[in-house]
Amino acid sequence: MGRVITLASEPNKMTFIRDLQGLQAGDQRSVVTIGSFDGVHLGHQAILKQVIDKAAQLGLPSVAMTFEPQPQEFFSGEKAPARLMRLREKVHALLEFGIDQVVCLQFNRTLRALTAAEFVERVLVQGLGTKHLIVGDDFRFGCDRSGDFTMLLTMGEAYDFEVQDTETLTIDGQRISSTLVRQTLERADFAQAAELLGRPFSIKGRVAYGQQLGRELGFPTANVQLNRYSAPLRGVYAVLVEIDGVEYQGAANVGIRPTLGDLVKPILEVHLLDFKGDLYGRRIEVEFVAKIRDEEKFTTLDKLVESIQRDVKKIRAWFAGVNKNLS
Repeated sequence: MGRVITLASEPNKMTFIRDLQGLQAGDQRSVVTIGSFDGVHLGHQAILKQVIDKAAQLGLPSVAMTFEPQPQEFFSGEKAPARLMRLREKVHALLEFGIDQVVCLQFNRTLRALTAAEFVERVLVQGLGTKHLIVGDDFRFGCDRSGDFTMLLTMGEAYDFEVQDTETLTIDGQRISSTLVRQTLERADFAQAAELLGRPFSIKGRVAYGQQLGRELGFPTANVQLNRYSAPLRGVYAVLVEIDGVEYQGAANVGIRPTLGDLVKPILEVHLLDFKGDLYGRRIEVEFVAKIRDEEKFTTLDKLVESIQRDVKKIRAWFAGVNKNLS
């Protein structure tokens, strides 16, 4: 049998399956959707609502199946598009939306080698017990990418499951997609990103131990490892940071610290404007509200400190202006 891991924080709701042998539905039938769900944006949410409604109608559990790594990451490696959210954030977002169970199947060579027909039989039928399948209009599958909606209809008749397509969801004539969300973030249009996501864009994570250089420079930071080769943001930002239900204003840098030259993968560093205390090991949520500048490489640490001082001053002024406009 394959190794099956259930997250302790979400018992019986999220299952990480490392190989196909661990994917066994037994007699259980379900209403299923499959995708990367990066960002869980409004387009994804439209599909999820259909899944939840159909599951309630049939009296069956709703299942969202995703993959780790995402298929694009498997094929493209470091050149894959930046993730909008990590796996933990994605799972929580899917469950909070109302999906009964999230199944995460490890995307590896064995899975990649399945033909479209083998994918239907092994994953949809034997693995998920699919009774009703809802997929996006661009869903393709199988090692030769020959699997499409027409093929699913034909195989659904043979294996006793129905297939439902979904229409493209658009805003201002543009198809809502993870790519479009990334583009809005790259130009720091956080209002547009929030419209596409149905919520403000944020990054969640646990504060990790760092070199404490920020403290030595007079600007202590909470460091969150992003564990990826690229991030959808890069630069210095005004942020709102939630810690245990309390919100703080802050300055954040997302990048590889070119002045120090010590990183390959980007990191999120957050300096809280008015906070004293130890954040190591605590989970925080960082909402990005305005971009201050791009990441820069400075010739000396003194010049870096001067820049940070200017950044913090600008961010305080930005928040003061927002609050003044609201009053």
